[in-house]
Amino acid sequence: MTEIGKNIRIERIMDRESRNMVIIPMDHGITVGPIKGLSNISDSINKVAEGGANAVLMQKGMVTHGHRGYGLDVGLIVHMSASTSLGPDPNDKVLTCTVEEAVKMGADAVSIHVNIGSETEADQLKKLGHVAKQCDRWGIPLLSMMYPRGKNIQNSNDPELVAHVARVGAELGSDVIKTNYTGDPESFKDVVKGCPVPVITAGGPKTETDREFLEMIRGSMEAGARGVAIGRNTFQHDDPVNMTRAITEIVHKNKSVDEALEMLK
Repeated sequence: MTEIGKNIRIERIMDRESRNMVIIPMDHGITVGPIKGLSNISDSINKVAEGGANAVLMQKGMVTHGHRGYGLDVGLIVHMSASTSLGPDPNDKVLTCTVEEAVKMGADAVSIHVNIGSETEADQLKKLGHVAKQCDRWGIPLLSMMYPRGKNIQNSNDPELVAHVARVGAELGSDVIKTNYTGDPESFKDVVKGCPVPVITAGGPKTETDREFLEMIRGSMEAGARGVAIGRNTFQHDDPVNMTRAITEIVHKNKSVDEALEMLK
């Protein structure tokens, strides 16, 4: 019965025709504070929902403030780990929620962040294994944000490192992996090929131009990604509604970058 539960819930965070995902993370407030685009999280959620996002992702305390009691529906992913930029080790992600709490809040999925290469990697891997077990028990999908981060990591976009961390997430029971784009479709194909569960691309820092941003999405989809999980380049955009629409044109409709940019004119 838990398997059907996962199947039903994962359909709430993806497009049923393309089987791909456009997820907008809005968990940045705990890491860096109330940045532009997140001061009023309810308004931001409304805009990306209008633009066609499949799901939003947030910490448990924000669910009450961003609840969808109006407008277009959008899936809910509750993020279960955290650290702050003020702490002694921002790469040390700790659990701040349980799967049971997330289910009670109406989550369609949960997510956890793991930094491979950090000084607390072992503890984070243990937590990932525990959360995956609980997700199976409750029939709820697990999205794992897997990144190469630590004092010995020189390039967090290195294709071999990204492929390794994506595989780690799958090995420990994740249903979807979010990780860094490696910079080009050819190298990212190896990441997707080496991971038996769907891979979606992280947005990273805010890009300088819309074209640069959308070209990254186009490249990741050409490599076999099953979607994107992009925050700042969406909710901090001057037009979050149409930027979200531009993303969905590429992810769900296989449109070109030039066609997607038409949404922003």
